[in-house]
Amino acid sequence: MHQIVTKPIDSTRRWWVLAIVVAAQFMFGVDAFIVNVAIPTIAVDLHATPAQIESVIAIYLIAYATLVVTGGRLGDIRGTRNVFLAGVLGFTATSLWCGLAQSGFELIVARLAQGATAALMVPQVLATLHLLFTDEQRSRAFAVYGIVLGLAGAAGFLLGGLLVTLDLAGAGWRSVFFVNVPCGLVIAAVAWRIMPSVPRRAGTRLDIKGSVVLFAGLLCLIGPLLFGHDAGWAPWLWAVMIGGGAILAGFLKLEHAVARAGGMPLIDLTLLADAAFLRGLGAAFFFFVANLSFYLVMTLFMQRGLKIPPLAAGLVFVPLALAFVVASRHSGARARHRGTKVLIEGCALQIAGLGALALVAAYVEAPTPIVLALTLIIFGYGQGLVMAPLSGAVLSTVKPAAAGSASGMYGTTAQIGNAAGVAAIGAVFFAVESLQSARAGFLVSLALFAVLMMICVAFLSWMRRASARS
Repeated sequence: MHQIVTKPIDSTRRWWVLAIVVAAQFMFGVDAFIVNVAIPTIAVDLHATPAQIESVIAIYLIAYATLVVTGGRLGDIRGTRNVFLAGVLGFTATSLWCGLAQSGFELIVARLAQGATAALMVPQVLATLHLLFTDEQRSRAFAVYGIVLGLAGAAGFLLGGLLVTLDLAGAGWRSVFFVNVPCGLVIAAVAWRIMPSVPRRAGTRLDIKGSVVLFAGLLCLIGPLLFGHDAGWAPWLWAVMIGGGAILAGFLKLEHAVARAGGMPLIDLTLLADAAFLRGLGAAFFFFVANLSFYLVMTLFMQRGLKIPPLAAGLVFVPLALAFVVASRHSGARARHRGTKVLIEGCALQIAGLGALALVAAYVEAPTPIVLALTLIIFGYGQGLVMAPLSGAVLSTVKPAAAGSASGMYGTTAQIGNAAGVAAIGAVFFAVESLQSARAGFLVSLALFAVLMMICVAFLSWMRRASARS
């Protein structure tokens, strides 16, 4: 089949294109955090078990992590514009389904579908930035991307608490999903008009087998962590997890076999020769293990342990998110001059913030929302220093032709980390809470977060050495 010829990328409107793709990223980010704030209310309304509470978040991440590489590949094959539009419309429709769910099980299934459609949408954001900004403006574009991530967090926390509290038209927690519908329709309409077509590779089939194997491996590895408490940690759960690890171990062999047969593997195997890229993925994994799980545990501690209502709990995170935005603005320029040192400094600040939060939780009997909000600023600033430039640092050695695949691999790694963190640290929190208290579960979780940040620093240092040698 002949390659389809497309028009060259129109860079004159690239800042408008940037605005629309990061608007989609904003919607995606808001959805992640808005659900965290609403989770305790959802659990009460749908009579959800702890396993279902974690699954509402984790199954979404597993679906996203499994298919995001496929989404990146589809962008390479069919063009980022077409796949982006399909993803936005799919995300909009599945958000509506989530809001209409009548049981915990139905909500989990709807979240699975929502994660799958997000996997089509989100890789095109980083790929578009990577393709449109190849000059000195790239760092500025990624800084905008980082700022949007922070604003999404602030908006998600605030909007989640507000919508649950206002209970508009009796919708309650359902409105946190309904809000995506008008936003998604506007984004799709504007993207259809202004987003440029980009070169694409036609006539190549997707690695469906690889997607199935990856999904099965992740589900077997992470699923038992979600339902282990409800199942009493039966021996068969550990056998399933071992089986999941074996499936993932065989995944790379399958990908090499696909390549030898002349197909297009799920991942670009040439990227496996880039030591700096692989070590960067390791840093991203441990960073994200401590990302969404932190907000889940923090929300559960506030609403279940301290009995702070949803709106006040959401407001607690706003100063953190604003500090994240400020740090994102600073990190772009600092990263240009100091490289990965900025990321390491950000991890150190997060560890300091976790320590301060642990002191408050341990020695203040009933910390007020204001005290918690002020304490979280340190953590938020450190997180902003890392998250904004991290994707750019990991992708810096990747060739433009592999932008979609590499951004998909980065997204997969990030969401596997998020899902593993929600499952594992969520399980630890619920286990300690059931034995002692929510406060004890929170303190143990904080210690785990600090260890994860230390491991992230080790990988960043390793990545820095690999980059220096290349």
